[in-house]
Amino acid sequence: MSSLIQPHDPEAEQPFIAHLAELRARIIRMLIAVGIVVLALLPFANPLYGYVAAPLLAKLPTGNTMIATQVASPLLAPLKLSLIAAVFLAMPYLLYQVWAFVAPGLYQHEKRLALPLLVSSILLFYLGMAFAYYIVFPLIFAFLTATTPPGVEMMTDISAYLDFVLTLFFAFGVAFEVPIATVLLVAIGVVTPEGLKQKRPYVIVAAFVIGMLLTPPDVISQTLLAVPMWMLFELGLLASRLLVKRGSEDDQGPRPPAVQTPQPSPTPAPSAAAWGMAGASERETKHARGERDAALATDAAPSAPIDPVEDKIRRANLLRDLGNELAARQLLYQVLEEGDANQRQVARNILGQLDQSV
Repeated sequence: MSSLIQPHDPEAEQPFIAHLAELRARIIRMLIAVGIVVLALLPFANPLYGYVAAPLLAKLPTGNTMIATQVASPLLAPLKLSLIAAVFLAMPYLLYQVWAFVAPGLYQHEKRLALPLLVSSILLFYLGMAFAYYIVFPLIFAFLTATTPPGVEMMTDISAYLDFVLTLFFAFGVAFEVPIATVLLVAIGVVTPEGLKQKRPYVIVAAFVIGMLLTPPDVISQTLLAVPMWMLFELGLLASRLLVKRGSEDDQGPRPPAVQTPQPSPTPAPSAAAWGMAGASERETKHARGERDAALATDAAPSAPIDPVEDKIRRANLLRDLGNELAARQLLYQVLEEGDANQRQVARNILGQLDQSV
């Protein structure tokens, strides 16, 4: 019995374990990167907090300052700000590690779309934070200090202020990702540019609702978040239209050359000797034509039904030969979902050939 027991094949689990090992290594690199940035920012924790608190301090009445209501707040608030600032500053490297882990599983055309979206998402997030600090904060704090009731001195706790500004930083950073989300939804086929255009009124209302939920309860901050979200939605709509237009141009591809029908050449009149061979030649021609028709009928009408997955592979090859690579890819993606192991491998090979031909 022991000879019949097959040893466990480690090859089946090796790829999964290898992926886990790579993921662990990249997470460690990300933590090390954040730790290095934190150590570099710790000596400047207090000046960094002063820079973040400058918009509020500039709007406080003369003689008013910020306060610390808890014993450890003067130490913990700058440390917390240094840690979060380290994550924000290391974000390009962190996203690069995520990209390096995911990229080997993407096809070439997916990489061409994902890499620009990754870079633009980082830039838009930083742009949202800068918009919040330089434009939104002065207006909000001017409004809040002007509405202070008589007899009340505005002295904000440093921990409460830090939580407030971090919430706004995150809200505006995420809000500025609206073009990326719009392009992704169109790219994966969830919506179309025309469908988004029809839903524009609902998007505008949703932008103001999100602004109301993510910002303080005042009209200025709500409007300053909702209007940029609306404008960024229009930018994403324009980018998605360009993406669809480019995809339609790629779908057309090069047209196959037109087949020219050869013109029959005039044949000379048969001689008298040829008439004598006409009967035998005609019989031989009919016999050959019969064999040819039988062979064609055998090829055209197979004895067994055609596997639909195999038929999709055959059509994908035909579309690839005609130059319509996008339609061929769509059929091959269906094969990856519906086919068996051999059929999926064939689909991967064809997709790899398509990526190499780009």
